[in-house]
Amino acid sequence: MEIIDKYFPTLTPEMRQQFEQLGELYSDWNAKINVISRKDIGNLYEHHVLHSLGIAKVITFREGTTVMDLGTGGGFPGIPLAILFPDVHFHLIDSIGKKIRVATEVAQAIGLHNVTLRHTRAEEEKLMVDFVVSRAVMPLADIIKIVRKNINKTSRNAHPNGLVCLKGGELEREIGAFRKVAEVTALKDFFAEDYFAEKKVVYVPILK
Repeated sequence: MEIIDKYFPTLTPEMRQQFEQLGELYSDWNAKINVISRKDIGNLYEHHVLHSLGIAKVITFREGTTVMDLGTGGGFPGIPLAILFPDVHFHLIDSIGKKIRVATEVAQAIGLHNVTLRHTRAEEEKLMVDFVVSRAVMPLADIIKIVRKNINKTSRNAHPNGLVCLKGGELEREIGAFRKVAEVTALKDFFAEDYFAEKKVVYVPILK
């Protein structure tokens, strides 16, 4: 939890309590349903919670914004972002039912009221939102092809509506056709830990 305080020192007491609860909850659930690598659960706050919050270093979602988390797994980046932005609605989807079960139980346990969850394939989700966020490993072009149908036409944030992905490594080829509009932000500019040396936030506006 100290690493969250380090980079987000202005959390409200409620936010801080919710973040603190994540450690025990994910450890307990991961022992039953493996949604995080067993070798990595000890790095929950750095590799999963803080990594998710990297999106908040790039975009500040205004009150009333709607966000869909594509391929949320056990709830990342959606649950940490929902804690940080309590006035924003997050809709978490995943095609694997047991992962949505874990994310649902965690969200309920910490009292998140701005989250809905659904077991579904992204291709079948029809909800309209302002942004789609994802840590999914799917190539950027494939994600955009799937979620273009879900993006609202009218923007309410400083950034036009679109896709915000957490990515790692070399992205030149993957960004390709989106090079003129994509914004790539290195998380090492915000987080000093070695884990973030090659981690990036990629934002692509999706204009109808």
